[in-house]
Amino acid sequence: MKKMKIYSPKLLLLAVGILSFGIAYSQKDTTKKGGIEIISSFKPVLREAAKINFDASPAPIDTTKVKQVYDIPNQNLLFAFQPGSLKPLALGIDTGGKFNNSSYIKAGFGSLRTPFIQAGISFGDGKTAGLNLYAKHVGSDGKMDYQKFTNTEARLAGYFKSGNNMQWDAALGMKQFRTYRYGYQPQTLSFPDDSLKVNYQTISGRLAMHNINKTSFGLTYWPEVKIDVLSDKLKNSESNSVLNLPLQKTIGKVFAVNLGLTFDLTRLSPKGKSAFNNTMYYISPSVLFKTPNINAQAGIRPSWDNKTFKMFPNVLADISTSDKRFTFQAGWTGYIRKTTFMYLASQNPYIRLPETFSNTWIEERFAGFKGTVGDHFSYAAKVGFNKLNNQPLFINDYTTASDGAKTFIVVNEPEMDVVNFGGEVGYTVQEKFSLISGVQFNQYTGLTVNNKAWGLIPLEVKTALRVQVIKDLWLKSDLFAWSAPHYMKADGSTGNTGGAFDLNAGLEFKITKNLNLWTQFNNVFNKQYQRWNQYPVYGFNFVGGIVFSFDQKN
Repeated sequence: MKKMKIYSPKLLLLAVGILSFGIAYSQKDTTKKGGIEIISSFKPVLREAAKINFDASPAPIDTTKVKQVYDIPNQNLLFAFQPGSLKPLALGIDTGGKFNNSSYIKAGFGSLRTPFIQAGISFGDGKTAGLNLYAKHVGSDGKMDYQKFTNTEARLAGYFKSGNNMQWDAALGMKQFRTYRYGYQPQTLSFPDDSLKVNYQTISGRLAMHNINKTSFGLTYWPEVKIDVLSDKLKNSESNSVLNLPLQKTIGKVFAVNLGLTFDLTRLSPKGKSAFNNTMYYISPSVLFKTPNINAQAGIRPSWDNKTFKMFPNVLADISTSDKRFTFQAGWTGYIRKTTFMYLASQNPYIRLPETFSNTWIEERFAGFKGTVGDHFSYAAKVGFNKLNNQPLFINDYTTASDGAKTFIVVNEPEMDVVNFGGEVGYTVQEKFSLISGVQFNQYTGLTVNNKAWGLIPLEVKTALRVQVIKDLWLKSDLFAWSAPHYMKADGSTGNTGGAFDLNAGLEFKITKNLNLWTQFNNVFNKQYQRWNQYPVYGFNFVGGIVFSFDQKN
Protein backbone atom coordinates (compact mmCIF):
# COMPACT_ATOMS: atom_id res chain seq x y z
CA MET A 1 0.00 0.00 0.00
CA LYS A 2 1.32 3.20 -1.18
CA LYS A 3 1.79 5.98 1.21
CA MET A 4 -0.69 9.01 0.73
CA LYS A 5 0.97 12.32 -0.09
CA ILE A 6 -0.13 15.18 2.10
CA TYR A 7 -0.24 18.76 0.63
CA SER A 8 0.51 21.98 2.45
CA PRO A 9 -2.50 24.27 3.55
CA LYS A 10 -0.96 27.24 1.78
CA LEU A 11 -0.97 25.42 -1.49
CA LEU A 12 -4.57 24.48 -0.97
CA LEU A 13 -5.67 28.10 -0.44
CA LEU A 14 -3.76 29.20 -3.54
CA ALA A 15 -5.48 26.62 -5.62
CA VAL A 16 -8.91 27.66 -4.41
CA GLY A 17 -8.15 31.34 -5.22
CA ILE A 18 -7.02 30.55 -8.75
CA LEU A 19 -10.14 28.51 -9.34
CA SER A 20 -12.42 31.35 -8.12
CA PHE A 21 -10.69 33.92 -10.29
CA GLY A 22 -11.07 31.77 -13.35
CA ILE A 23 -14.77 31.31 -12.79
CA ALA A 24 -15.32 35.09 -12.28
CA TYR A 25 -13.29 35.95 -15.34
CA SER A 26 -15.20 33.54 -17.48
CA GLN A 27 -18.49 35.29 -16.42
CA LYS A 28 -17.32 38.83 -17.19
CA ASP A 29 -19.27 40.86 -19.92
CA THR A 30 -16.63 41.49 -22.56
CA THR A 31 -19.01 43.48 -24.87
CA LYS A 32 -18.64 46.69 -22.84
CA LYS A 33 -15.83 49.13 -23.00
CA GLY A 34 -13.62 49.71 -20.08
CA GLY A 35 -14.54 52.13 -17.38
CA ILE A 36 -16.16 52.62 -14.00
CA GLU A 37 -19.82 51.96 -13.65
CA ILE A 38 -21.64 53.72 -10.82
CA ILE A 39 -24.56 51.71 -9.80
CA SER A 40 -26.05 54.33 -7.35
CA SER A 41 -25.20 57.86 -6.02
CA PHE A 42 -26.11 59.78 -2.88
CA LYS A 43 -28.23 62.95 -3.46
CA PRO A 44 -28.66 65.16 -0.36
CA VAL A 45 -32.12 66.79 -0.11
CA LEU A 46 -33.21 69.44 2.42
CA ARG A 47 -36.26 68.75 4.38
CA GLU A 48 -39.23 70.94 3.37
CA ALA A 49 -39.73 73.80 5.83
CA ALA A 50 -42.93 74.07 7.74
CA LYS A 51 -45.25 76.94 6.52
CA ILE A 52 -48.13 78.79 8.05
CA ASN A 53 -51.21 78.48 5.91
CA PHE A 54 -53.66 81.39 5.84
CA ASP A 55 -57.17 80.88 4.71
CA ALA A 56 -57.91 84.39 3.30
CA SER A 57 -61.53 85.38 3.06
CA PRO A 58 -62.47 87.02 -0.28
CA ALA A 59 -63.14 90.78 -0.14
CA PRO A 60 -66.79 91.82 -0.31
CA ILE A 61 -67.86 92.99 -3.74
CA ASP A 62 -68.58 96.76 -3.94
CA THR A 63 -71.77 97.16 -5.92
CA THR A 64 -72.04 100.97 -5.45
CA LYS A 65 -71.31 103.27 -8.38
CA VAL A 66 -68.71 105.95 -7.88
CA LYS A 67 -69.94 109.33 -9.06
CA GLN A 68 -67.29 110.95 -11.21
CA VAL A 69 -67.42 114.76 -11.29
CA TYR A 70 -65.80 116.31 -14.32
CA ASP A 71 -64.90 119.99 -14.22
CA ILE A 72 -64.50 120.99 -17.86
CA PRO A 73 -63.13 124.53 -18.24
CA ASN A 74 -64.80 127.03 -20.50
CA GLN A 75 -63.49 126.62 -24.00
CA ASN A 76 -63.97 130.28 -24.85
CA LEU A 77 -60.46 131.62 -24.67
CA LEU A 78 -61.12 135.28 -25.44
CA PHE A 79 -60.98 137.29 -22.24
CA ALA A 80 -62.18 140.83 -21.74
CA PHE A 81 -59.52 143.27 -20.65
CA GLN A 82 -59.98 146.73 -19.28
CA PRO A 83 -58.34 149.34 -21.52
CA GLY A 84 -54.78 149.79 -20.44
CA SER A 85 -51.27 148.63 -21.03
CA LEU A 86 -50.19 145.08 -21.68
CA LYS A 87 -47.54 144.12 -19.16
CA PRO A 88 -45.51 140.94 -19.56
CA LEU A 89 -45.50 139.11 -16.24
CA ALA A 90 -43.84 135.98 -14.94
CA LEU A 91 -45.91 133.00 -16.05
CA GLY A 92 -45.64 129.40 -14.99
CA ILE A 93 -44.96 127.48 -18.17
CA ASP A 94 -46.33 124.00 -18.84
CA THR A 95 -43.37 121.64 -18.79
CA GLY A 96 -44.95 119.64 -21.59
CA GLY A 97 -44.47 122.47 -24.07
CA LYS A 98 -41.59 124.51 -25.38
CA PHE A 99 -41.08 127.94 -23.84
CA ASN A 100 -40.18 130.85 -26.08
CA ASN A 101 -39.32 134.31 -24.83
CA SER A 102 -41.98 136.32 -26.65
CA SER A 103 -41.45 140.07 -26.81
CA TYR A 104 -42.86 143.04 -28.66
CA ILE A 105 -42.35 146.71 -29.48
CA LYS A 106 -45.36 148.89 -30.21
CA ALA A 107 -44.85 152.40 -31.61
CA GLY A 108 -47.03 155.07 -33.15
CA PHE A 109 -47.97 158.72 -33.44
CA GLY A 110 -51.28 160.58 -33.14
CA SER A 111 -53.23 163.64 -34.13
CA LEU A 112 -52.67 165.55 -30.86
CA ARG A 113 -48.91 165.38 -31.34
CA THR A 114 -49.13 162.11 -29.46
CA PRO A 115 -45.97 159.99 -29.37
CA PHE A 116 -46.63 156.43 -28.30
CA ILE A 117 -44.10 153.71 -27.60
CA GLN A 118 -44.50 150.52 -25.60
CA ALA A 119 -42.23 147.54 -25.19
CA GLY A 120 -42.27 144.24 -23.37
CA ILE A 121 -39.26 141.93 -23.32
CA SER A 122 -38.89 138.66 -21.44
CA PHE A 123 -35.83 136.59 -20.53
CA GLY A 124 -35.33 133.23 -18.85
CA ASP A 125 -36.15 129.57 -19.34
CA GLY A 126 -39.71 129.83 -18.07
CA LYS A 127 -39.13 127.16 -15.42
CA THR A 128 -36.55 128.19 -12.86
CA ALA A 129 -35.96 131.88 -13.62
CA GLY A 130 -37.48 134.71 -15.58
CA LEU A 131 -37.05 138.44 -16.08
CA ASN A 132 -39.59 140.78 -17.67
CA LEU A 133 -39.03 144.35 -18.78
CA TYR A 134 -41.95 146.65 -19.52
CA ALA A 135 -41.77 150.29 -20.62
CA LYS A 136 -44.26 152.82 -21.95
CA HIS A 137 -44.32 156.47 -22.94
CA VAL A 138 -47.31 158.45 -24.17
CA GLY A 139 -48.23 162.12 -24.28
CA SER A 140 -50.71 164.50 -25.88
CA ASP A 141 -51.11 168.23 -26.45
CA GLY A 142 -54.74 169.43 -26.57
CA LYS A 143 -56.28 172.52 -28.14
CA MET A 144 -56.58 174.48 -24.88
CA ASP A 145 -53.65 176.29 -23.35
CA TYR A 146 -51.60 173.94 -21.16
CA GLN A 147 -53.95 171.02 -21.91
CA LYS A 148 -51.17 168.50 -22.22
CA PHE A 149 -49.64 165.61 -20.36
CA THR A 150 -46.92 162.95 -20.57
CA ASN A 151 -46.82 159.62 -18.82
CA THR A 152 -43.64 157.53 -18.66
CA GLU A 153 -43.21 154.28 -16.79
CA ALA A 154 -40.77 151.39 -16.67
CA ARG A 155 -40.90 148.19 -14.67
CA LEU A 156 -38.48 145.32 -14.18
CA ALA A 157 -39.92 142.16 -12.62
CA GLY A 158 -38.28 138.79 -12.13
CA TYR A 159 -38.55 135.49 -10.33
CA PHE A 160 -36.11 132.77 -9.32
CA LYS A 161 -36.71 129.28 -7.96
CA SER A 162 -34.17 128.16 -5.38
CA GLY A 163 -34.08 124.54 -4.28
CA ASN A 164 -37.12 122.39 -4.87
CA ASN A 165 -39.76 124.35 -3.00
CA MET A 166 -38.96 128.05 -2.92
CA GLN A 167 -39.58 130.93 -5.32
CA TRP A 168 -38.34 134.51 -5.00
CA ASP A 169 -40.10 137.44 -6.69
CA ALA A 170 -38.67 140.93 -7.08
CA ALA A 171 -39.71 144.07 -8.93
CA LEU A 172 -38.36 147.56 -9.45
CA GLY A 173 -40.30 150.32 -11.18
CA MET A 174 -40.51 154.00 -11.98
CA LYS A 175 -43.44 156.20 -13.00
CA GLN A 176 -43.43 159.84 -13.99
CA PHE A 177 -46.63 161.76 -14.71
CA ARG A 178 -46.55 165.36 -15.92
CA THR A 179 -49.47 167.64 -16.62
CA TYR A 180 -50.67 171.21 -16.06
CA ARG A 181 -53.48 172.82 -14.09
CA TYR A 182 -55.22 174.14 -17.21
CA GLY A 183 -58.71 174.26 -15.66
CA TYR A 184 -58.64 177.86 -14.41
CA GLN A 185 -61.66 180.11 -14.91
CA PRO A 186 -61.83 182.46 -16.69
CA GLN A 187 -59.40 181.41 -19.40
CA THR A 188 -58.18 185.01 -19.70
CA LEU A 189 -56.15 184.59 -16.52
CA SER A 190 -52.39 184.32 -16.94
CA PHE A 191 -50.00 182.23 -14.85
CA PRO A 192 -46.30 181.42 -15.00
CA ASP A 193 -45.59 177.98 -16.41
CA ASP A 194 -43.99 176.76 -13.20
CA SER A 195 -47.09 177.55 -11.14
CA LEU A 196 -49.25 175.38 -13.41
CA LYS A 197 -46.94 172.42 -13.76
CA VAL A 198 -47.83 169.15 -11.99
CA ASN A 199 -45.13 166.52 -11.77
CA TYR A 200 -45.38 163.24 -9.85
CA GLN A 201 -42.50 160.79 -9.78
CA THR A 202 -42.76 157.42 -8.04
CA ILE A 203 -40.06 154.81 -7.47
CA SER A 204 -41.30 151.40 -6.36
CA GLY A 205 -39.68 148.22 -5.13
CA ARG A 206 -41.02 144.84 -4.13
CA LEU A 207 -39.46 141.65 -2.72
CA ALA A 208 -41.41 138.49 -1.91
CA MET A 209 -40.93 134.77 -1.46
CA HIS A 210 -43.24 131.78 -1.16
CA ASN A 211 -43.09 128.01 -1.00
CA ILE A 212 -44.30 126.27 -4.15
CA ASN A 213 -45.75 123.26 -2.34
CA LYS A 214 -46.99 122.90 1.20
CA THR A 215 -44.43 121.89 3.79
CA SER A 216 -44.59 118.57 5.61
CA PHE A 217 -46.55 120.39 8.32
CA GLY A 218 -49.13 121.72 5.83
CA LEU A 219 -47.85 125.31 5.87
CA THR A 220 -48.03 127.84 3.06
CA TYR A 221 -46.31 131.20 3.47
CA TRP A 222 -45.58 134.18 1.24
CA PRO A 223 -43.98 137.19 3.04
CA GLU A 224 -43.74 140.41 1.05
CA VAL A 225 -42.11 143.84 1.39
CA LYS A 226 -43.16 146.83 -0.73
CA ILE A 227 -41.69 150.35 -0.73
CA ASP A 228 -42.96 153.34 -2.75
CA VAL A 229 -41.41 156.81 -2.73
CA LEU A 230 -43.36 159.73 -4.25
CA SER A 231 -42.09 163.22 -5.06
CA ASP A 232 -44.02 166.11 -6.63
CA LYS A 233 -40.93 168.16 -7.60
CA LEU A 234 -42.09 170.88 -5.15
CA LYS A 235 -40.02 169.47 -2.29
CA ASN A 236 -42.96 167.44 -1.00
CA SER A 237 -42.15 163.76 -0.64
CA GLU A 238 -43.76 160.64 0.79
CA SER A 239 -42.57 157.12 1.48
CA ASN A 240 -44.90 154.14 1.89
CA SER A 241 -43.59 150.87 3.34
CA VAL A 242 -45.71 147.74 3.67
CA LEU A 243 -44.70 144.45 5.30
CA ASN A 244 -47.17 141.63 4.73
CA LEU A 245 -46.74 138.26 6.51
CA PRO A 246 -49.51 135.82 5.51
CA LEU A 247 -49.43 132.23 6.74
CA GLN A 248 -51.82 129.33 6.11
CA LYS A 249 -52.01 125.97 7.91
CA THR A 250 -53.91 123.13 6.26
CA ILE A 251 -55.85 120.81 8.57
CA GLY A 252 -57.15 117.68 6.90
CA LYS A 253 -58.72 117.93 3.48
CA VAL A 254 -61.36 120.61 3.96
CA PHE A 255 -60.10 122.93 6.72
CA ALA A 256 -57.34 125.52 6.87
CA VAL A 257 -56.32 128.31 9.23
CA ASN A 258 -55.08 131.71 8.08
CA LEU A 259 -52.98 134.01 10.20
CA GLY A 260 -51.91 137.21 8.46
CA LEU A 261 -50.01 140.17 9.90
CA THR A 262 -49.61 143.47 8.02
CA PHE A 263 -47.64 146.62 8.87
CA ASP A 264 -48.21 149.78 6.81
CA LEU A 265 -46.07 152.85 7.52
CA THR A 266 -46.32 156.17 5.65
CA ARG A 267 -44.04 159.13 6.25
CA LEU A 268 -44.89 162.48 4.64
CA SER A 269 -42.37 165.30 4.45
CA PRO A 270 -44.14 168.54 3.39
CA LYS A 271 -42.14 171.47 2.12
CA GLY A 272 -41.06 173.72 4.98
CA LYS A 273 -42.89 171.66 7.63
CA SER A 274 -42.08 168.84 9.98
CA ALA A 275 -42.52 165.31 8.73
CA PHE A 276 -45.18 163.12 10.30
CA ASN A 277 -46.12 159.44 10.20
CA ASN A 278 -49.34 157.67 9.29
CA THR A 279 -49.21 154.14 10.70
CA MET A 280 -51.59 151.22 10.37
CA TYR A 281 -51.32 147.53 11.17
CA TYR A 282 -53.76 144.66 11.50
CA ILE A 283 -54.06 140.91 12.08
CA SER A 284 -56.30 138.66 9.98
CA PRO A 285 -56.99 135.31 11.73
CA SER A 286 -59.62 133.18 10.01
CA VAL A 287 -60.77 129.59 9.47
CA LEU A 288 -61.34 128.28 5.94
CA PHE A 289 -63.71 125.54 4.90
CA LYS A 290 -63.44 124.27 1.34
CA THR A 291 -65.29 121.50 -0.47
CA PRO A 292 -66.11 121.08 -4.17
CA ASN A 293 -69.29 123.12 -3.67
CA ILE A 294 -68.56 125.38 -0.68
CA ASN A 295 -65.73 127.82 -0.06
CA ALA A 296 -66.21 129.68 3.22
CA GLN A 297 -64.05 131.87 5.43
CA ALA A 298 -64.87 133.06 8.94
CA GLY A 299 -62.62 135.39 10.88
CA ILE A 300 -61.96 138.81 12.30
CA ARG A 301 -59.55 141.64 11.49
CA PRO A 302 -58.32 143.54 14.59
CA SER A 303 -56.84 146.81 13.29
CA TRP A 304 -54.91 149.73 14.75
CA ASP A 305 -55.16 153.05 12.91
CA ASN A 306 -52.54 155.37 14.45
CA LYS A 307 -53.11 153.73 17.85
CA THR A 308 -56.91 153.80 17.45
CA PHE A 309 -58.32 150.29 17.67
CA LYS A 310 -61.07 149.02 15.38
CA MET A 311 -62.43 145.49 15.09
CA PHE A 312 -63.65 144.45 11.62
CA PRO A 313 -65.50 141.27 10.62
CA ASN A 314 -64.16 139.04 7.87
CA VAL A 315 -66.78 136.50 6.80
CA LEU A 316 -67.02 135.34 3.16
CA ALA A 317 -68.80 132.44 1.47
CA ASP A 318 -69.19 131.01 -2.05
CA ILE A 319 -71.75 128.24 -2.58
CA SER A 320 -71.77 126.57 -6.01
CA THR A 321 -73.83 123.96 -7.76
CA SER A 322 -72.21 120.63 -8.59
CA ASP A 323 -71.64 121.66 -12.22
CA LYS A 324 -70.13 125.03 -11.17
CA ARG A 325 -72.53 126.93 -13.44
CA PHE A 326 -74.09 128.92 -10.62
CA THR A 327 -72.45 130.37 -7.51
CA PHE A 328 -74.04 132.31 -4.69
CA GLN A 329 -71.79 134.80 -2.90
CA ALA A 330 -72.22 136.61 0.41
CA GLY A 331 -69.98 138.39 2.85
CA TRP A 332 -69.51 140.80 5.72
CA THR A 333 -66.04 142.23 5.84
CA GLY A 334 -64.18 145.37 6.83
CA TYR A 335 -60.77 146.94 6.36
CA ILE A 336 -58.82 150.20 6.50
CA ARG A 337 -57.94 151.94 3.25
CA LYS A 338 -54.83 154.04 3.72
CA THR A 339 -55.21 157.70 2.73
CA THR A 340 -51.86 158.84 1.37
CA PHE A 341 -50.62 161.57 -0.92
CA MET A 342 -49.99 158.86 -3.52
CA TYR A 343 -53.55 157.54 -3.33
CA LEU A 344 -55.15 161.00 -3.50
CA ALA A 345 -52.98 162.03 -6.46
CA SER A 346 -53.94 158.86 -8.32
CA GLN A 347 -57.62 159.82 -7.91
CA ASN A 348 -57.24 163.52 -8.74
CA PRO A 349 -53.86 164.84 -9.94
CA TYR A 350 -54.90 168.48 -9.51
CA ILE A 351 -55.12 168.40 -5.71
CA ARG A 352 -53.28 170.56 -3.21
CA LEU A 353 -51.24 168.70 -0.61
CA PRO A 354 -53.48 168.16 2.45
CA GLU A 355 -52.21 169.22 5.85
CA THR A 356 -53.67 166.18 7.65
CA PHE A 357 -54.63 162.66 6.63
CA SER A 358 -57.43 160.44 7.93
CA ASN A 359 -57.58 156.80 6.85
CA THR A 360 -60.90 155.47 5.58
CA TRP A 361 -62.69 152.72 7.50
CA ILE A 362 -64.78 150.58 5.16
CA GLU A 363 -67.34 147.98 6.17
CA GLU A 364 -69.08 145.97 3.43
CA ARG A 365 -72.16 143.76 3.56
CA PHE A 366 -72.95 142.16 0.22
CA ALA A 367 -74.71 139.32 -1.55
CA GLY A 368 -74.66 138.27 -5.16
CA PHE A 369 -74.36 135.51 -7.69
CA LYS A 370 -72.47 134.58 -10.82
CA GLY A 371 -72.71 131.81 -13.39
CA THR A 372 -72.83 130.70 -16.98
CA VAL A 373 -75.58 129.66 -19.38
CA GLY A 374 -74.50 127.30 -22.12
CA ASP A 375 -70.98 127.56 -23.44
CA HIS A 376 -70.85 131.25 -24.31
CA PHE A 377 -72.98 133.39 -21.97
CA SER A 378 -71.83 134.50 -18.49
CA TYR A 379 -73.35 136.80 -15.89
CA ALA A 380 -72.67 138.26 -12.44
CA ALA A 381 -74.50 140.59 -10.06
CA LYS A 382 -73.91 141.91 -6.56
CA VAL A 383 -75.68 144.28 -4.19
CA GLY A 384 -73.90 145.79 -1.22
CA PHE A 385 -74.65 147.98 1.77
CA ASN A 386 -71.45 149.71 2.77
CA LYS A 387 -70.47 152.12 5.53
CA LEU A 388 -67.52 154.50 5.12
CA ASN A 389 -65.84 156.67 7.73
CA ASN A 390 -63.45 159.49 6.77
CA GLN A 391 -64.07 159.26 3.02
CA PRO A 392 -61.97 161.88 1.11
CA LEU A 393 -63.94 164.19 -1.23
CA PHE A 394 -62.69 166.77 -3.74
CA ILE A 395 -63.88 170.37 -4.17
CA ASN A 396 -62.51 173.31 -6.14
CA ASP A 397 -60.50 175.79 -4.08
CA TYR A 398 -62.35 179.12 -4.20
CA THR A 399 -60.42 180.73 -1.34
CA THR A 400 -58.24 182.78 -3.72
CA ALA A 401 -60.01 184.52 -6.60
CA SER A 402 -56.82 184.98 -8.59
CA ASP A 403 -56.20 181.21 -8.57
CA GLY A 404 -59.13 180.53 -10.90
CA ALA A 405 -60.24 177.52 -8.78
CA LYS A 406 -57.87 175.35 -10.76
CA THR A 407 -56.71 173.46 -7.64
CA PHE A 408 -58.75 170.97 -5.62
CA ILE A 409 -58.69 170.65 -1.86
CA VAL A 410 -59.43 167.42 -0.01
CA VAL A 411 -62.18 167.33 2.61
CA ASN A 412 -63.24 164.35 4.72
CA GLU A 413 -66.74 163.06 5.24
CA PRO A 414 -66.90 161.51 8.74
CA GLU A 415 -69.80 159.15 7.92
CA MET A 416 -71.30 157.94 4.69
CA ASP A 417 -73.60 155.08 3.66
CA VAL A 418 -73.30 153.63 0.18
CA VAL A 419 -75.77 151.35 -1.56
CA ASN A 420 -73.84 149.61 -4.32
CA PHE A 421 -75.08 147.53 -7.22
CA GLY A 422 -72.76 145.92 -9.73
CA GLY A 423 -73.52 143.68 -12.66
CA GLU A 424 -71.83 142.19 -15.69
CA VAL A 425 -72.93 140.12 -18.67
CA GLY A 426 -70.74 138.64 -21.35
CA TYR A 427 -70.93 136.61 -24.53
CA THR A 428 -67.81 134.97 -25.96
CA VAL A 429 -67.13 132.62 -28.84
CA GLN A 430 -63.60 131.26 -28.56
CA GLU A 431 -61.17 133.94 -29.79
CA LYS A 432 -63.45 135.19 -32.54
CA PHE A 433 -66.01 137.28 -30.67
CA SER A 434 -66.32 138.81 -27.21
CA LEU A 435 -68.81 141.30 -25.80
CA ILE A 436 -68.56 142.21 -22.11
CA SER A 437 -70.68 144.90 -20.48
CA GLY A 438 -70.66 146.00 -16.84
CA VAL A 439 -72.43 148.56 -14.68
CA GLN A 440 -71.67 150.08 -11.26
CA PHE A 441 -74.24 152.12 -9.36
CA ASN A 442 -73.53 153.92 -6.07
CA GLN A 443 -76.06 155.84 -4.01
CA TYR A 444 -74.37 158.02 -1.39
CA THR A 445 -76.52 158.82 1.64
CA GLY A 446 -76.20 159.66 5.32
CA LEU A 447 -73.56 162.38 4.90
CA THR A 448 -73.20 164.48 8.06
CA VAL A 449 -70.85 167.32 7.01
CA ASN A 450 -70.97 167.65 3.21
CA ASN A 451 -74.12 168.13 1.14
CA LYS A 452 -72.99 165.79 -1.62
CA ALA A 453 -70.29 163.23 -2.31
CA TRP A 454 -68.13 165.76 -4.17
CA GLY A 455 -66.25 164.20 -7.08
CA LEU A 456 -67.53 160.61 -6.70
CA ILE A 457 -69.25 159.00 -9.71
CA PRO A 458 -72.79 157.71 -9.03
CA LEU A 459 -73.29 155.55 -12.16
CA GLU A 460 -70.72 154.07 -14.51
CA VAL A 461 -71.10 151.76 -17.53
CA LYS A 462 -68.30 150.04 -19.47
CA THR A 463 -68.57 147.86 -22.55
CA ALA A 464 -65.78 146.10 -24.43
CA LEU A 465 -66.12 144.47 -27.87
CA ARG A 466 -63.52 142.29 -29.61
CA VAL A 467 -64.16 140.75 -33.05
CA GLN A 468 -61.89 138.74 -35.32
CA VAL A 469 -63.26 139.86 -38.69
CA ILE A 470 -61.03 137.58 -40.73
CA LYS A 471 -57.98 135.48 -39.90
CA ASP A 472 -55.52 138.40 -39.63
CA LEU A 473 -57.88 141.34 -38.92
CA TRP A 474 -59.17 142.31 -35.47
CA LEU A 475 -61.69 144.96 -34.50
CA LYS A 476 -62.01 146.31 -30.97
CA SER A 477 -64.22 148.93 -29.39
CA ASP A 478 -64.74 150.35 -25.91
CA LEU A 479 -67.61 152.42 -24.55
CA PHE A 480 -67.37 154.48 -21.36
CA ALA A 481 -70.37 156.27 -19.91
CA TRP A 482 -71.18 157.70 -16.50
CA SER A 483 -73.56 160.09 -14.82
CA ALA A 484 -72.04 163.36 -13.75
CA PRO A 485 -70.47 163.65 -10.29
CA HIS A 486 -71.49 166.62 -8.19
CA TYR A 487 -69.20 169.57 -7.59
CA MET A 488 -69.49 172.52 -5.22
CA LYS A 489 -69.83 176.00 -6.68
CA ALA A 490 -68.21 179.10 -5.24
CA ASP A 491 -71.39 180.03 -3.36
CA GLY A 492 -71.63 176.57 -1.80
CA SER A 493 -74.47 175.34 -4.02
CA THR A 494 -74.39 172.10 -5.96
CA GLY A 495 -73.33 171.89 -9.59
CA ASN A 496 -73.39 169.10 -12.15
CA THR A 497 -70.78 168.67 -14.88
CA GLY A 498 -73.02 166.61 -17.19
CA GLY A 499 -72.72 162.99 -18.13
CA ALA A 500 -70.05 161.31 -20.22
CA PHE A 501 -70.33 159.17 -23.34
CA ASP A 502 -67.03 158.14 -24.91
CA LEU A 503 -66.73 155.58 -27.72
CA ASN A 504 -63.35 154.29 -28.85
CA ALA A 505 -62.66 151.97 -31.80
CA GLY A 506 -59.54 150.38 -33.21
CA LEU A 507 -58.23 148.00 -35.86
CA GLU A 508 -55.18 145.75 -35.97
CA PHE A 509 -54.13 143.52 -38.85
CA LYS A 510 -51.11 141.39 -39.70
CA ILE A 511 -48.93 142.24 -42.68
CA THR A 512 -46.02 139.86 -42.06
CA LYS A 513 -45.24 137.07 -39.61
CA ASN A 514 -43.80 139.49 -37.04
CA LEU A 515 -45.31 142.84 -38.03
CA ASN A 516 -48.81 144.23 -37.38
CA LEU A 517 -50.38 147.58 -38.19
CA TRP A 518 -52.75 149.19 -35.66
CA THR A 519 -54.86 152.30 -35.30
CA GLN A 520 -56.99 153.66 -32.46
CA PHE A 521 -59.78 156.28 -32.68
CA ASN A 522 -60.72 157.94 -29.38
CA ASN A 523 -63.88 159.89 -28.50
CA VAL A 524 -65.41 159.06 -31.87
CA PHE A 525 -68.46 161.29 -31.32
CA ASN A 526 -66.27 164.20 -30.14
CA LYS A 527 -68.27 164.38 -26.90
CA GLN A 528 -67.20 167.15 -24.53
CA TYR A 529 -67.36 166.14 -20.88
CA GLN A 530 -65.48 166.65 -17.62
CA ARG A 531 -64.30 164.14 -15.07
CA TRP A 532 -63.25 166.98 -12.77
CA ASN A 533 -64.96 170.34 -12.75
CA GLN A 534 -63.31 172.90 -15.11
CA TYR A 535 -61.14 170.21 -16.72
CA PRO A 536 -62.63 169.19 -20.09
CA VAL A 537 -61.19 166.10 -21.77
CA TYR A 538 -59.73 165.88 -25.26
CA GLY A 539 -62.09 165.73 -28.21
CA PHE A 540 -61.76 163.35 -31.15
CA ASN A 541 -58.23 162.08 -31.74
CA PHE A 542 -56.50 159.09 -33.26
CA VAL A 543 -53.22 157.21 -32.96
CA GLY A 544 -51.66 154.65 -35.31
CA GLY A 545 -48.49 152.68 -35.74
CA ILE A 546 -46.88 149.25 -35.90
CA VAL A 547 -46.32 146.30 -33.59
CA PHE A 548 -43.18 144.21 -34.02
CA SER A 549 -43.21 140.86 -32.22
CA PHE A 550 -40.19 138.63 -31.84
CA ASP A 551 -38.87 135.68 -29.86
CA GLN A 552 -35.43 135.44 -28.27
CA LYS A 553 -33.48 132.33 -27.50
CA ASN A 554 -33.32 131.31 -23.86
